[in-house]
Amino acid sequence: MNRLATEGSPYLRQHADNPVDWHPWGDEAFAEARRSDKPVLLSVGYSSCHWCHVMAHESFEDPATAELMNRWFVNVKVDREERPDVDSLYMEAVTSLTGHGGWPMTVFLTPEGEPFFAGTYFPPTARHGMPSFGDVLQRVSDAWGERRGDVRDQAQRITAALDRAARLPPASGGVPDGHEVLAAAAGALRRQYDAAWGGFGHAPKFPQAMTLEALLRHWRNSGDDDVLAMVVNSLDCMASGGIYDHLGGGFSRYATDQRWLVPHFEKMLYDNALLLGLYTAAWQVTGKARYRQVVTETVGYLLRDLRLPGGGFASAEDADSEGVEGKFYVWRLEEIRSAAGEAADAAVDWYGATSEGNFEGANILWRPVRGDLLRSPEVEQARRALFEVRSQRVRPGLDDKVLTEWNGLAIAALAPAAVATADTAWLEAAEDCGEFLLQNLRRPDGRWLRSWQAGDDERPPGARHLACAADYAAVLDAFCRLGEATGRARWIDEARRTADDLLELFWDPDGGGLLTCGHDAEPLVATPRDLFDNATPSASSAAALGLMRLGALVGEGTYHERAAEILALLGPLAGEHPSGFGNLLCALDLHAAGATEVVITGDRRDLVGVVHGAWLPNAVLAWGEPYDSPLWAQRPDGAAYVCRRYVCEAPASDADELRERLANAI
Repeated sequence: MNRLATEGSPYLRQHADNPVDWHPWGDEAFAEARRSDKPVLLSVGYSSCHWCHVMAHESFEDPATAELMNRWFVNVKVDREERPDVDSLYMEAVTSLTGHGGWPMTVFLTPEGEPFFAGTYFPPTARHGMPSFGDVLQRVSDAWGERRGDVRDQAQRITAALDRAARLPPASGGVPDGHEVLAAAAGALRRQYDAAWGGFGHAPKFPQAMTLEALLRHWRNSGDDDVLAMVVNSLDCMASGGIYDHLGGGFSRYATDQRWLVPHFEKMLYDNALLLGLYTAAWQVTGKARYRQVVTETVGYLLRDLRLPGGGFASAEDADSEGVEGKFYVWRLEEIRSAAGEAADAAVDWYGATSEGNFEGANILWRPVRGDLLRSPEVEQARRALFEVRSQRVRPGLDDKVLTEWNGLAIAALAPAAVATADTAWLEAAEDCGEFLLQNLRRPDGRWLRSWQAGDDERPPGARHLACAADYAAVLDAFCRLGEATGRARWIDEARRTADDLLELFWDPDGGGLLTCGHDAEPLVATPRDLFDNATPSASSAAALGLMRLGALVGEGTYHERAAEILALLGPLAGEHPSGFGNLLCALDLHAAGATEVVITGDRRDLVGVVHGAWLPNAVLAWGEPYDSPLWAQRPDGAAYVCRRYVCEAPASDADELRERLANAI
């Protein structure tokens, strides 16, 4: 066992019995590199990454390869999900040097942490134009030993470029008109849209939930039904494809093909949280029962398979089981017939199964008739039977670390879904998760931490690694959503505390918006900033949305001002590169529309239900327990008030009146 045996991350502990002398990221590793005059080999991955497992089996478990690594390098293993700051910084180096990125990420550093050579997966033998990993090790070692000056010069140039890339020039104007930016973005996305199969581009295809929400907002502003059709077609194609788990609910990370048929089978908490929010909104907008079904089944997956004792959510499920990608999910035709019994013919027809299969001789279950998701009783009987049989298989590996950011995203989707469907059990689960975060991932001094892991015989349970700006931003939004869903003032108080700490710890006084790492964090060789919406919302966009919502709820102008500074900095880029700023486009829309404040006084659950049941992305709701806010000033009990900048219309005393007020105000 090497040093990773005592780490919390399941991914790091997967490498604890490698013959590689791994170090976790930290001062000890770099001190050893300086002492031994060796470069650092930094390997970054995550537990549900298929190709990370492949490289581990091929190279890190191979004694001969490990001997070279140990002889020539100080080897450092990082879980990208625990340390997004380290991951994003060195991924920028990989993409700048190679033109592409991905995991596993392999970066060679000076003992000071400066990168000088980088790549992703390297095979054990040269193939497809890729050098073997052994050749890479040899060449890097030779360069370090024989051309040290050149190596250090290159490392300094790359590091300087990394620092420049993370710095945007200060905003030269105010916030651009969000509706104009959103319209321009919709035009650009229309050109990228795949009319045949939904989504954007070709293969591989990712379910860009934030981008689709931005289009839904544009449809709401413009009434352009073609834009709504783009969203509906994309949602139908994804939910009909193999990327969706038709037996157990939930979505895989992405599809390797244009039709959404063949997934990369890992299932991530953040994808399912973002898609849960999107399908909830689509159900509220369209009334289509199939979207309600996707919502119900996705929540079922989260609560059944990812929820941990105490209420937190695990990070991900692996693509592999028993060492084979997708083995848990695919079916031979005869397996379907055996499991489904008398409903076998219905199951085979419904899921498009054949004797040849659609994936390595087996069948990924999907719906060949897109959008036709509502099952007959016979098909539902077959689904239940197949699910029970599948439950007896060896499950994919579970990454059971609890990440603050991703759990915040889960709460922010689960709470609105709960109140939209009036499901109290879902709302209790969202609150339980919030309580879990407060109890386990916030230090007594109020500092949030990034990752929590249950203990075992070797390790006590606990949290580690300082939270990044994205963690704070996700928790801020989650607590606002909990306050609006439950009517409990405590969640708004916690959101305010989190927002104040976010601005104190991460705000760049030089006009650069938010820094990825807090002012109390360890220094890295360059200063990373989380600017782009990728698989998860950037810290910048999430903070802008959260600060505007909280500012509207509590009447604090500073929150709106800071959000506006972020939007002024990044807004001009969003219309030109919409796929990289999906969530920021949503924030720009909120800024352009202005928040509509709704306050409901007294015990009027009927009026609260009107607001909860509608998709009102630019409205905030105060009800239940009063808190410090102008929304609560001198409002008689028993009515709903629809306000703009805290100036309210005449009160609405019944549901129809409130619907009319909302329709006119928003």
